[in-house]
Amino acid sequence: MNDIITIGDAMITFDPSATGPLRFSDSFKRKVGGAEFNVAIGCSRLGLNAGWIGRLGKDEFGRYIYNFARGEGIDVSEVKLVEGYPTSLNFKEIQADGSGKTFYYRDKSPTETLLPESLNESYFENAKLLHITGVFPAISEQNIRVIDQAVALAHKHGVKVSMDPNIRLKLWSKEKARETLLNWMPYVDYLLTGLDEAEVLFGTRDVNELIKNAKECGISHLFVKLGGDGSLVWSEDKIIEAPAVKVETVADTVGAGDGFDAGVICGLLNGWEPKRILQFANTIGAMVVGVYGDNEGLPYYDDVLERLGEKESIER
Repeated sequence: MNDIITIGDAMITFDPSATGPLRFSDSFKRKVGGAEFNVAIGCSRLGLNAGWIGRLGKDEFGRYIYNFARGEGIDVSEVKLVEGYPTSLNFKEIQADGSGKTFYYRDKSPTETLLPESLNESYFENAKLLHITGVFPAISEQNIRVIDQAVALAHKHGVKVSMDPNIRLKLWSKEKARETLLNWMPYVDYLLTGLDEAEVLFGTRDVNELIKNAKECGISHLFVKLGGDGSLVWSEDKIIEAPAVKVETVADTVGAGDGFDAGVICGLLNGWEPKRILQFANTIGAMVVGVYGDNEGLPYYDDVLERLGEKESIER
């Protein structure tokens, strides 16, 4: 049985060797990325059994991602390599302060061959949690129908659902994102969001108003990422807050939210108290931004305990 399963588009990510505008970058490092894929990696490194549903091109990049996933201990039994569809790519632009932009090349994505009827019902029946984001459904209308089917199967088999809106306005409009993601809210148990995304969905950044909306949607846990101010969680009519973890140097902000999500999912599946979950997830987010790459900074469970000062670090 998988603790967590997720659905998404994994891509080859090309990271520039130097910071600055992309047009001046003349060399790149090949890496692997994708929002849902990163969460699966993060969960696997934290000791959870993670499964990923996806499609890759039957090309060298697709084979590389497939083998990379296997090496991370991710169940790829629901991943297929398909002929005639190139594996998706993206190029990153990174500024000196760690901020950046992403440029996607994913036309004729292999995920076009992933249909609602492609989903294996028994895969959902044998999972504890389904994690979805706003990235995969933003790519195409068909992907929206795939997630429609996924949340329906999760609901049918009593599988918990977590959602990170992760709204990418390069991929769809605010209006389309709001309409689509709100349709799934009745199925969502755990909502993990930043304030910007919450404002798109609910028209407010006020925490009390967000809690009111979460209650109306039937959400049991609302996690709000507050960046430099840490994070908070609302559950059982209580609000718990945790400060941000100090970061000495920000190398790359991409993947921090995915790391936070993995930490939250780990805590939820292990039955931790809300305060513990926030401290754990905040620590992972801080660890991720200190490393270049989408998922290179995602830590193993013992690494997080060492950062928290709960496990002795022996270096020599």
